[in-house]
Amino acid sequence: MARLTRAETQERTRANVLAAARGEFAANGFRAARIDAIAERAELTRGAVYSNFSGKRALYFAVLADLAERPPAPGGPAPQPGRTAAEALGSLARAWATRLAPEGQDIATARLGVDLIPEIVADERLRPPFLQLQKLNALLVALALEGVRPYEAVPGAPPRRAVRLAETVLTTLHGASRMAAAAPGFIEPFDVVSACEQLAGLDLSDWWAPPTTALPARLVDEPWAPPGARDLVRGGPALLTGDGVVAVLGLHRLSAVEEAVRATPPGTPVTAVLVTGEPGELAPLARLIVAELSACLREAFPRSSWPRLQVVCDASGALAAAAGVSAVDDTTESAVLIDAGRVRSRAEGPAACHAVSVSASASVTQPTAG
Repeated sequence: MARLTRAETQERTRANVLAAARGEFAANGFRAARIDAIAERAELTRGAVYSNFSGKRALYFAVLADLAERPPAPGGPAPQPGRTAAEALGSLARAWATRLAPEGQDIATARLGVDLIPEIVADERLRPPFLQLQKLNALLVALALEGVRPYEAVPGAPPRRAVRLAETVLTTLHGASRMAAAAPGFIEPFDVVSACEQLAGLDLSDWWAPPTTALPARLVDEPWAPPGARDLVRGGPALLTGDGVVAVLGLHRLSAVEEAVRATPPGTPVTAVLVTGEPGELAPLARLIVAELSACLREAFPRSSWPRLQVVCDASGALAAAAGVSAVDDTTESAVLIDAGRVRSRAEGPAACHAVSVSASASVTQPTAG
């Protein structure tokens, strides 16, 4: 048998730790779980666990993220995407409820996530990134809704959107999850599905307002050689070699990606690269929150209405570095325009996403420099 490489050995050790932690958290809950017990289950030392994960909470987030990113079990019922906004929201609620307790999964494993929200509430440092991740999820749902039911442009009026409706839907789903965990049997899942279908009829007078002030993007001509990455929205490899806007965003700046989506020409790909100054804990949290919602979104909406937005969690900073951002933290906002395999414009700081997206609009009607 061929000897494993160092990277393969590290990956196997990490997988063993995750499997052991999943068993410990399922058996005892997050708070009662112990790192020593996880190490014993994995037949490793305590130090080996800490060499792969920065702490128990980071390990907990990683376990949940790993579960959220897993593909559906084979042989299950085929997804039934909605053809209308109401049908799609009903399908979204149904997929959400199904993932809370997948068929064939024991109750302890299905309830692994019950300590997630209490842990976020208990730590003020987690709340800003969690808020921004929910803003990102609401944008994903809104873009899918707008794909199913496009809003007609009204001359002289700002463009309408479905973000506030999506926020209301996510509030309903998260509330149902919390009630199901605290008072099992209280709420009928079908009622949640029906309620979300009815929410499709809400008119919240929602529109997008672009930034009032923004510096123009700088024209550049730089190489673009991105590393491979996973798109959390589609659950597969990210498409990074084509034209489009790449936004590198810290976890306190995720709502800025809407500026890139709204200001680019229709059909222009946009990639949000999520970075953080605390990758040990916050990177798996980001993967969890986006992957969990995206798995439901893929079941609920037809492929034709999936958002043109890709989301990549860049824990190592390698993709950010390829975009020319060498140092990242949770306040990072930087964006580049990719055209013909080169970086053609860039901007940093507040409204960077909007500035580069405006330059993308200009490139549609003007010859590319260089």
